[in-house]
Amino acid sequence: MGKLTHASARKAAGLGVDVILKKVNKKDRNEEMLKLVDLMEKFMEGDELALDYDWIRGLVGDENTALNGYLNRAFDELDPNVVKTTVLNLGFEAMLSGTKTMHAMRKEHGCNIPWLILMDPTSACNLHCTGCWAAEYGNKLNLSYDDLTKVVREGKELGIHFYMFTGGEPLVRKDDIIKLCDEHRDCQFLAFTNGTLVDDAFCEEMKRVGNLMLAISLEGSPEVNDLRRGEGVYEKVMAAMDRLKENGLIFGTSICYTSKNCESVTDKDFIQLMVDKGCRYALYFHYMPVGNDASVELLPSPEQRVATKNRIRAIRNLSHGEGLFTMDFQNDGEYMDGCIAGGRNYFHINANGDAEPCVFIHYSNANIHDSSLLEILKSPLFMAYHDNQPFNDNHLRPCPMLENPEILQRLVKETGAVSTDLQSPESAEHLCGKCEGYASSWKPVADRLWQEEKQAEGK
Repeated sequence: MGKLTHASARKAAGLGVDVILKKVNKKDRNEEMLKLVDLMEKFMEGDELALDYDWIRGLVGDENTALNGYLNRAFDELDPNVVKTTVLNLGFEAMLSGTKTMHAMRKEHGCNIPWLILMDPTSACNLHCTGCWAAEYGNKLNLSYDDLTKVVREGKELGIHFYMFTGGEPLVRKDDIIKLCDEHRDCQFLAFTNGTLVDDAFCEEMKRVGNLMLAISLEGSPEVNDLRRGEGVYEKVMAAMDRLKENGLIFGTSICYTSKNCESVTDKDFIQLMVDKGCRYALYFHYMPVGNDASVELLPSPEQRVATKNRIRAIRNLSHGEGLFTMDFQNDGEYMDGCIAGGRNYFHINANGDAEPCVFIHYSNANIHDSSLLEILKSPLFMAYHDNQPFNDNHLRPCPMLENPEILQRLVKETGAVSTDLQSPESAEHLCGKCEGYASSWKPVADRLWQEEKQAEGK
């Protein structure tokens, strides 16, 4: 097959989406979706991204698979401009073209180059949730619009076309976020939000730009959710989801699972509610005891973690799952060859401009106000991540803090990184000390699971 240029491949992908959107008959639509898979394979020829395209074609073309149903619902329910823009920006620019550039840049510069960047436009928030690690920074910090667009401009040069916003509450800065989406039409953006600031006017702007998705925080039942986030917040979230679905917008949930809620946020009724509300994904985060006052009681037990891991994988099964794409950022380290932080797949920029290896690791020795992205990725702490990853041969124990607490302490000490917590600075020793009991109890369970999986694979 002949090589496809960036411009010709993007144009072909756009035309393919246009054709799919006009197809109502599922058989005809499936044939067009398979053509997009063929185009993806042709464009990525020679790249090191190891995908089984025949397997993908089998799932996409079979009307009985969960993936086929998921794609058809999306084409039926989502706004056409949102569908096309997302396929081109998240699919073509980020997943395909950006990945090729990212791999080349890693070889050229000898450091981690991420697939996405997470940044905080503001530390301000309209809620005051108990246990929120973001509150540790204080509530008066902001990245200017110039800061935000500088990051994106520099990122695109490295092949990065996907940017996520946390906070604080990013939608406090919704006008600047929309402006950023407008300026960078070849990028995809996602905002983690509490959902309470989603109104009709904002939905119209999201439809217009087409390249902004949301991940709405949810803790489970109305009682559990409002206990942490405030009375009435659950109902506001449900109303926001209804509004987003009516407008054909892409959104999902962001869920922190703990020892108290891991069962309820994965049960069938909860998942079905999310699907019915129009959620396309659920992003699950293992609770991290970040902050001087964090409670270790919320850390899941080994038994709870195993059950949660298995349940999340069952929900997202592409053959016979439940219609919701799920990610489990701790347990999915198995598929990413370990820890994804430190710029290996992502890193975090807080509202003060400090570049942190992870959204949960509040240490740094670089800031966007005096360093370029490439300088940040070559800074001591980030290079320590690069040189030490993976932190464990068992990728069910990926984190240098949670499962390997001795490692983060060493890296911080060796690189001279300092705490970025402006409210109550926490030493790496104090942070990691809270993880030692958890790490020792999880290790034998994780090692057994890892060995069983390797034996099943014949390795």
